[in-house]
Amino acid sequence: MFCVLIDSHCHLDFEELNKDLELVVQRALKLDVAVLQTICTQISKFKLIYEIAEKYSHIYCSVGNHPLYLKEEGIIDYFSILKFCHLPKVIGVGETGLDYYHSNFNKAVQQKSFIEHIKASQQSGMPIIIHTRSADDDTVGIIKEQMQEKLFTGVIHCFTASRELADACINMGLYISASGILTFKNAIDIQQTFKEIPEDRIIIETDAPFLAPSPFRGKINEPSYLTHTALFLANLRKKSFQEISKITTDNFFKLFTRVAI
Repeated sequence: MFCVLIDSHCHLDFEELNKDLELVVQRALKLDVAVLQTICTQISKFKLIYEIAEKYSHIYCSVGNHPLYLKEEGIIDYFSILKFCHLPKVIGVGETGLDYYHSNFNKAVQQKSFIEHIKASQQSGMPIIIHTRSADDDTVGIIKEQMQEKLFTGVIHCFTASRELADACINMGLYISASGILTFKNAIDIQQTFKEIPEDRIIIETDAPFLAPSPFRGKINEPSYLTHTALFLANLRKKSFQEISKITTDNFFKLFTRVAI
């Protein structure tokens, strides 16, 4: 069975990958990583991100501000985000969310930014890409509150949170994304979550250049390494590599509906 993988979340504008971008892209294609989504973390860098997506037919992008870049970027209102959502290579809103791991970041500012991104997702119909770290309760609370205003969909990317958060988000129609962290020996709770959650809610990613899976842990990550995460997930769920590839690829297309198949 022929199978392809999709890297739903990477950062091709980051210097570690961008300096050798053509080689990075070709290495991924050789291992059948057939679609990449390069994620926007700073609106001020969106031009470069979009140029990368335009250069390659199989690369798409998102638009948004990561919570840890809000000091530099400030809060952008949803009207301003929507200005970019009509572009043909934009398929998602974010990366946004809450990160309370670093105590010097203002929670209220993060929450306001998160809500503005959700509104952009609601208005555009595109999925939201959510980063959450040490903020389970507020993440679930804001999603629930905004769902009551208008339904939207999205993904908890690079999932490292509690099983309770995973279940709550799945129950609200969101997807959960596995990164290279899944392969780490000490990621027992995360592995158990991905072993048990519904298969129709799982997608995969690299978050490259971060979080390289075993056996590359500690090195610069890249989209071609997605195969290691997929194989680990397949073994975890007692599936073949081909089966897990099809499951995660199908789920990606169900979520990111603007991607041309």
